[in-house]
Amino acid sequence: MMLLNRHIIVGICGGIASYKAVDLVSKLQQAGALVDVIMTEEAGEFVRPLTFATMSHRPVYSDLWEPSGKAAETHIALAETAEVLAVVPATANTIAKLACGLTDNMLTAVALATKAPLLLAPAMYKEMYAHPATQANLALLRERGATIVEPEVGRLASGAVGPGRLPSTETLLGAINMVLGRTGDLAGRRVIVTAGGTQEPLDPVRYLGNRSSGKMGYALAAEARDRGADVILLSGPVALTPPYGVELHQVQTAMQMHAAVQRFIPTADALIMSAAVADFRPASQAAQKIKKQRTVDGEDGFSLRLIANPDILGELAQTLDEPRGKGQRLVRVGFAAETEAVEANAREKLRRKRLDLLVANDVSRTDSGFGTETNKVLIFHADGAVEDLPVMPKTGVAAAIWDRVVPLLSTA
Repeated sequence: MMLLNRHIIVGICGGIASYKAVDLVSKLQQAGALVDVIMTEEAGEFVRPLTFATMSHRPVYSDLWEPSGKAAETHIALAETAEVLAVVPATANTIAKLACGLTDNMLTAVALATKAPLLLAPAMYKEMYAHPATQANLALLRERGATIVEPEVGRLASGAVGPGRLPSTETLLGAINMVLGRTGDLAGRRVIVTAGGTQEPLDPVRYLGNRSSGKMGYALAAEARDRGADVILLSGPVALTPPYGVELHQVQTAMQMHAAVQRFIPTADALIMSAAVADFRPASQAAQKIKKQRTVDGEDGFSLRLIANPDILGELAQTLDEPRGKGQRLVRVGFAAETEAVEANAREKLRRKRLDLLVANDVSRTDSGFGTETNKVLIFHADGAVEDLPVMPKTGVAAAIWDRVVPLLSTA
């Protein structure tokens, strides 16, 4: 997440969900952001300002009408230095004020004075959220450029179930990062990231698969989003929450992954194939669950015939010289998960598939295997250069990969 030294204002409105914003402010501060909290008078009835001051390590602002008159100067200073104004939670009352341009408190005054992008996370009773007035106000703010993080559906404070719950801190952090990254070095680019493993059905119960967790691919998708890209994430079955703001398409088999890549390739600037796509699939799929069988010699056993799946990157190598759209070529990055002869196998794959970059790792290592939070990779370049990166979190590896893709896009 690109939050270090970014100036973020979090506006807190008077709703029960305001207590959840404490965690958001804490996480932003831990990530290195400079967080200024502005509370409405009503918000102070739910959470004390001292709580947010403790989490942000900075003063909390609320009184536009304090006697010294310094608040008038303060609200301008806050408005001018803010990089994003996130209203969390955004109540129906404050949404209406923002839509009408009212400035009767510190939060709405800063909102009207700032040029920073506005992000709203509505949270309220489901009928209030669904009311035509609230929806019209949100639509108007969206037309003006505001980002609306839609509320989740679930149990509300009233006991009712419906839309109106404040999204998770993870979702809100993702939305803030997306807004901050709009002018990043991937702005205006459309990229495809594949992630996770594929599953090749044997019967209605079993499948052939691998141990890929999808963490590397999801980190790549989030990093591209944070740099301003339009991200298409093609994901095999994983136990991960997709990053906020990316276009997710779920697939199960290698054939489905192949079809999805072919569908989106014509308008893409870059493809990062981090998914562990199965090389083979069963020649046939049983309609019913396969039972234990005895071979002719009386032993339990089962014979399985496999056939090759399409080589997605290999097929694309055959079309590299064909013109695409405005004449731009597709920047392509492959992955090689190896257990032996990592460098030799990676160089051969890079050459055979005519890749721009190939990221290789030894998955037999405990700090670089499937499901780990870290990765230890070698990056092979088309010109023969090799980079040996240290062990780092997969988020760091994702940033390093995009750092190397960006210059390739400018020459594509």
